[in-house]
Amino acid sequence: MMSGGGYGGGGMGGRKGLSPGDRPKAKLKDVSLTRIFGLFRSYWQLLLAILALALLGAVIGLVPPLVMRDIVDNAIPQGDRERLLLAIGLMVGLPLISGLLGVWQNHMNNKVGQGVMRDLRRGLFRNLQKQSMSFFTHSRSGEVIQRLTGDVQAVQGVVTGTIVNAITQMVIMATTLIILFRLDWRLALISIVILPLFVIPVRSVSRARKKLQAETQKVRAEMAAELGETFGVSGAMLTRIFGKESAQEARFAELNEKVMALELRLNLVGRWFGLVVGVLAPTGAAIIYLYGGIGVMDGSMSIGDIIAFTAYVGRLYGPTSTLLNLHVEVSTALGVFQRIYEYMDMKSDIVDAPDAKPLPPLTGHIAYRGVSFEYKPGQTALENISFSVRPGQLMALVGPSGAGKSTLIGMMARLHDPTDGAVEMDGHDLRQVTLQSLREQVAFVTQESFLFHETIRENMRFAKEDATDGEIEDACRKAYIHDLIAGLPEGYDTMVGERGHRLSGGERQRLAIARAILRNPRVLVLDEATSHLDSESEAYVQTALEELMQGRTTIVIAHRLSTVLAADSIITLENGRIAEQGTHAELLAKEGLYAKLYHTQFAKVEEQGAAYEADRLQANGQGD
Repeated sequence: MMSGGGYGGGGMGGRKGLSPGDRPKAKLKDVSLTRIFGLFRSYWQLLLAILALALLGAVIGLVPPLVMRDIVDNAIPQGDRERLLLAIGLMVGLPLISGLLGVWQNHMNNKVGQGVMRDLRRGLFRNLQKQSMSFFTHSRSGEVIQRLTGDVQAVQGVVTGTIVNAITQMVIMATTLIILFRLDWRLALISIVILPLFVIPVRSVSRARKKLQAETQKVRAEMAAELGETFGVSGAMLTRIFGKESAQEARFAELNEKVMALELRLNLVGRWFGLVVGVLAPTGAAIIYLYGGIGVMDGSMSIGDIIAFTAYVGRLYGPTSTLLNLHVEVSTALGVFQRIYEYMDMKSDIVDAPDAKPLPPLTGHIAYRGVSFEYKPGQTALENISFSVRPGQLMALVGPSGAGKSTLIGMMARLHDPTDGAVEMDGHDLRQVTLQSLREQVAFVTQESFLFHETIRENMRFAKEDATDGEIEDACRKAYIHDLIAGLPEGYDTMVGERGHRLSGGERQRLAIARAILRNPRVLVLDEATSHLDSESEAYVQTALEELMQGRTTIVIAHRLSTVLAADSIITLENGRIAEQGTHAELLAKEGLYAKLYHTQFAKVEEQGAAYEADRLQANGQGD
């Protein structure tokens, strides 16, 4: 876990640096019906209970047509009032019993469906959590959220209704066919002859809807990503600064129109299918009336037989239509399942080795041995880096932007692994220890101090879940932020806003440092951690950091000269290689890259800081 907040800086690729577009996508065979039905495997007991209820409901449903036949052929012609009342009682009572069974069945159906949806979301979330930083730096957060929420929601109807509905409708069809053949095998054959006509439009409709659904979800994901960027605090501010409200609205309107057009086409294809199926069912009934009517005329059938038979044919064609609709819905959803399984099947670049062991408590010895790193083959970020840091030492990394500093230090928490070489702590190759045990002993404070939209207290506990209020306050005192927090109306229960934007940059940075102090790490990594602080704040925090660094190994990407001067060793990086290494005095004497950076960067920054301090003292009446 990185205790200082979101990891910022360059070089955020995983091993080989695969972007989402470079990753193998789920194929249609990976989202087969067998795999979808496999989602229900752990709910087999509930499914058996649902099957039993469906069978009982189907048997009860067979009785009303027989009751109607008895009323028409016997009770009314014979003037048998008791028989008529009994029949009427059955016609009212049986649907009531069937309805109660249906409520119970529907509850269990939803229990199964919602359980599957929960499992699907949890599995997708768990796999996304395992992905390396390269995935997130190449992805738009809005699209990731759309896959986890919108795409999963898009298949809810299929997941919650498919199997149970299919079971119910097949039970109804099977029981209905049995009684149809018992009533009149010739009429039964006539009834089922029309069934193949239902299947004819299914393939073309399924293909069209599947393509449209996948395209719709893709555009929805793009819209979600646009909205996430536009209405995030930083995006909203940038839009207003550059006066791009109209341009952003036009972009959203374009995507909105695309979604509407695709939804209309999707609905239209479904309605045409419904029209075809809707015509076929009455056609079957008409054939029954024609054949049965002739039978009544020549005395081979009764009117009650026709009424009962027609009712049963409705119970046959209705489930057939439903099953075909389910087939179309599942085929339509396959495109969305393909998007879901594309993320579900992704392999992380950074995983625990099969024989990984917990990292024992560190003393803090760090060694880079011939480390090289490529984002992609041929795109080298680091080349043959070797150095070591003894326990308790402070090492500073300096170099021009893009030299590979953030990439280098990210390896200490395995945000990415070397392409060649090894990173070791206390002699342990980091690829051979568990990620959790490693990240528990390393804390990062980065140049971008990320805070969750939670209270200050909860943001602090992200570093240590069981931290007491006293521990939190003590950490904040050491980071010189406690007095500010205590002065807020709600104190530590103050909501910080999205990404902590209710606080200033310096305040967020001091909270991030307090979070690292609370973590109490063995290895501390500071990625330009004081870059957003004014001179006064930096003086406070620098004092706190000096106390925190005592007895701990610290690696710093230097931003201020004071940090460089305090370092036991300085490494200068250039184009992914170590250009120089030594103390401040040694490197100045070499008059190389470090000396150039010192005169053009560090000295200038210090001059600016001194000028700021002089202006502040003068404004307070303390200057000359």
